[in-house]
Amino acid sequence: MTNISLVFLNLALANRRLHWDFKKLERFQEKRLRQVVKYAYDFVPFYHQFFKEAGINPSAIKSAKDLSKLPLVEKDVFRRQVPQKLVSKEFSFNKLKKVRTSGSTGKPFELFITGREDAWRKAIYMRANISCGQKPRDRWIVMSSPHHFHDTTNLQRKIGIYSQTCISLFESTEAKINQISAVNPDILDGYSQSLLLLAKEIERKGVKTINPRIMFGSAELISPQSQKYIEKVFDAPFYDQYGAAEVDRSAWQCPEKQGYHMDIDSVITEFVDKDGINISDGETGEIAFTSLFNFAMPLIRYKIGDVGASSDDTCSCWRNLPLMKVVEGRKDSFLKLPGGRVVSPMVFNYALSTFNYYSNIDQYYIRQKKIDFFEVKIKMVPGSFNEELIVSGFKEHIQKFFKLKENEIQFGVSLVDEIPLAPTGKFLSVTSDLKTTVGK
Repeated sequence: MTNISLVFLNLALANRRLHWDFKKLERFQEKRLRQVVKYAYDFVPFYHQFFKEAGINPSAIKSAKDLSKLPLVEKDVFRRQVPQKLVSKEFSFNKLKKVRTSGSTGKPFELFITGREDAWRKAIYMRANISCGQKPRDRWIVMSSPHHFHDTTNLQRKIGIYSQTCISLFESTEAKINQISAVNPDILDGYSQSLLLLAKEIERKGVKTINPRIMFGSAELISPQSQKYIEKVFDAPFYDQYGAAEVDRSAWQCPEKQGYHMDIDSVITEFVDKDGINISDGETGEIAFTSLFNFAMPLIRYKIGDVGASSDDTCSCWRNLPLMKVVEGRKDSFLKLPGGRVVSPMVFNYALSTFNYYSNIDQYYIRQKKIDFFEVKIKMVPGSFNEELIVSGFKEHIQKFFKLKENEIQFGVSLVDEIPLAPTGKFLSVTSDLKTTVGK
């Protein structure tokens, strides 16, 4: 069976599971989890040693709740291993596909997957899009990093089914507009900050040649206000999606937008405190993934470096996939204020969106260098006026929003002509040099 045939078979099965009740989904998840855990112990040297050192027999892991018996695995632990320790003894490296992580922390590494696992990933990815209205022959533009350009197979392009036309994030905004206008896509997809910048430029120029029916954003955090702005400019719904290179899509907004449906039949997502204990619904914690389809290179209680919150709410749609509230940012992007307050990048982005001169700001980059010092770079919208007033107003606004005492924090604000992309193609709007504990 060809890889594309496997994709569509997995997609049909994944769509069918959307109609299952929660108990049936849970039984499916438990079966897959037991298979992955036993396989990892039997065939992967790293996990064989991992279970031995934890003093846990794989048979003790029967459900997602049992995962807390195991320690968490940090990304850096994986990076220190030679691939032969992480990959199943059943597979030859030259027969596996390499998946490179984005390296948001500056330390990318490679994951190895089989063709079957790649087909599973693609199917789960497409299930979210189809649930929001994407059709097989829709014209589909994706603004992404060039290393994702081969995600669409040559056969898909030839038959024109769920076929992406890719545009590099590193192109100028004007070049992106020209290329997108030439296609006039039904689906406009890409890194969320890039979509936001595209929307700002289109509104400024009054471009009327891009009329998507649906938009999907991922890879970067933007505020709900920014999401609504994108929808206003393009007159189309925007759906936010969450995932990571290691597992691909893992949570997504459906048309009701009452949270993010978690793909529990593909990935177990845990929200844990600093001790690795699962937290209560609604509380903020670090995210750990256990993949239910990675056998060539299993991922069990793998800390992804992001922070988010689960939810006990239910969506009014018919899908029985449970919800998560929101991803609040990367662990290394949380800011620590004097007095011990910890602020997520999402909150800081919201604070900026309430600034009187926010519409005059094209892009910004905020880096906390010390507990009482923030470096701020602002790229203004062309033609903006009274830049000195904007700089002083920014400082005053942040102090007032977070109820800081005068001079409690110093801001080094500079106006710049350009804020470059990170090597991953992402816009890093908020980062911190401090080590911050998130969660209890």
